[in-house]
Amino acid sequence: MLPSLRKTDLEENRIQQLVSRFFEKSPLPMWVYDPRTLAFLAVNDAAVKCYGFTRVEFLGMTLHRIHVPGDASQLDLLLRRPAPGGSKDTRRHVKADGTVFFCETVRFPITFNAETTCLAITHDVSESKRSELLYRMLMEAIPSSVLLLDQDLRVVLANRNFLEKSHQKAGEIDARRLKEVFPEVILAEMGMEQQIRNVLRTNIALHGQKLTYRAPGVPIRVYYYSIIPVNWSGRVDHALLLVDDITEQTRMGEEIRRMERHLASVVESASDIVVSTDIQGNILSWNKAAENVTGYALGELKGHRFIDHCDSAEAGGVRRWLSEGGSRGLPGRTECDLKTKDGGCRPVSWVFSQMTDDSARVVGFVIVGRDLTEQRKFELQILESQKLAALGVMARGIAHEIRTPLTISSSAAQFLLEEDVTPEFKRECAEKVYSGIRRASVIIENLLRFAQPSTEKSKAPVDLLRVVEDAMRMVEHHARVQNVELRSHLPAEPCMVLGVPSLLEQVFINLFLNAMNAMPNGGTIDVSSERTETDLLVQVSDTGGGISPQDIGKIFDPFYTKAPPGKGTGLGLSICYSVVDQHQGSIRAVSQLGRGSTFTVQLPLFAAKRVRKP
Repeated sequence: MLPSLRKTDLEENRIQQLVSRFFEKSPLPMWVYDPRTLAFLAVNDAAVKCYGFTRVEFLGMTLHRIHVPGDASQLDLLLRRPAPGGSKDTRRHVKADGTVFFCETVRFPITFNAETTCLAITHDVSESKRSELLYRMLMEAIPSSVLLLDQDLRVVLANRNFLEKSHQKAGEIDARRLKEVFPEVILAEMGMEQQIRNVLRTNIALHGQKLTYRAPGVPIRVYYYSIIPVNWSGRVDHALLLVDDITEQTRMGEEIRRMERHLASVVESASDIVVSTDIQGNILSWNKAAENVTGYALGELKGHRFIDHCDSAEAGGVRRWLSEGGSRGLPGRTECDLKTKDGGCRPVSWVFSQMTDDSARVVGFVIVGRDLTEQRKFELQILESQKLAALGVMARGIAHEIRTPLTISSSAAQFLLEEDVTPEFKRECAEKVYSGIRRASVIIENLLRFAQPSTEKSKAPVDLLRVVEDAMRMVEHHARVQNVELRSHLPAEPCMVLGVPSLLEQVFINLFLNAMNAMPNGGTIDVSSERTETDLLVQVSDTGGGISPQDIGKIFDPFYTKAPPGKGTGLGLSICYSVVDQHQGSIRAVSQLGRGSTFTVQLPLFAAKRVRKP
């Protein structure tokens, strides 16, 4: 019970009793507290029931206990100095079990036990406060600028986005008219005020209106705005104005369109053929270069299968890549003739690539082709000139090599025609004639081997490593005479190739003899091999003087030699190259001056060759 308020007058006592009875019986939590110490002086039953503290606990604590930590300190000034006419605020309170709820509190000063105290009456407003907070959170989360306007076009609420965009503060624009918070020039130009009144009158929303605005010294801005009526109980009394700044999106769209126009111009201006197809290989686009090469316009081919316009005899690579859809994601390359409108074909080198969408899903293919017609003509001209040049070199080489023995034979034959020569001189002349004819015969035989190394020979499986070892044995004596050490690093396991043993043996004999000629003062020849899944490589390395960079590109040319006159014909390596080429292999050389040379012969393995044929 509230203690007596010490009034002597009977009427005052009755009032005191009524107040005391109201305090105790009120369904609203109430308490009296000391504004200096913030200690509870009295609490009613409703407060005990609401907060969960006993009356003794209440009277032993201060107001800080029922406020969320941090809030009470902010309220100290308000709690300690209550306004004479009373005050009201909404804060978070804490119950004995830790539950936090929103509470609206009314405070006003009273005299209690002859002391100035404060009476607080509270009301739980959690549900309404939660709705208000949710509403405000939604408003703040909206990326648009939002204004809530009443019938008089006064601002009821503005969200944070609008305040930030308009450089205004919360509370400054409440109850102000729209023209006071929005650029008046926009309102006048767009007739926005009339639009809002129409929405309030008709209850029909206005969506997606475009607005362009440029303030002095500021780049142009583009907005979209909508006006939405707010209907309460069948009556429209408010309108929502939502404004979106789409300046950056507009600029991005213009940039994308500019890039699209640029890319289209690049494709159309390209000298190469550029074709795009769908996932089934049907033509979607066909640039100007494709029209020029084939004579077909895009309208004539759009929707047609690209493969149908490729030469069927060469279209295997194109068909395979398109049917597989470039499943590995790697570009495909092939050469295939492209049909033209006049019934002809043009040789084209093609590159295929996948075309994907934003989800990295394959939606088609990009096919870029280069017309090889002029290139093929140029290559043919080069080939013809190379043939003529090679024929000239060969003719000079043959003339040079045969002239010497023929000159000696001719001179000796002339001496034989004379009658006054001695029998010994006649014999010497006859031997020179025979020697010259034999040398000319060797040159002609080598030329035949160079031209047709396997004309009358049939290929058969042969162990190439044993052929190499046989060739080493044949030159072994010659190597000892020249103080050259032959070292073999060949494995014992057989390595079968398809070839002619005698011709292959001649290849390695020539390589060994060339290596020995490069080491007139002796040296070392190392022979080794390496096996891959499909090929066998045999390497012949010497420690001679090496080959200069200027000469190494010519060593396989016929009659090209750096040997002294009479020491070589310049056909040895040419014959090696021709024989290896006839065996579907290759021969190459690497060399360093003063450090020797290495020749590598690469031939396909017989087993691997059988696997590739089916």
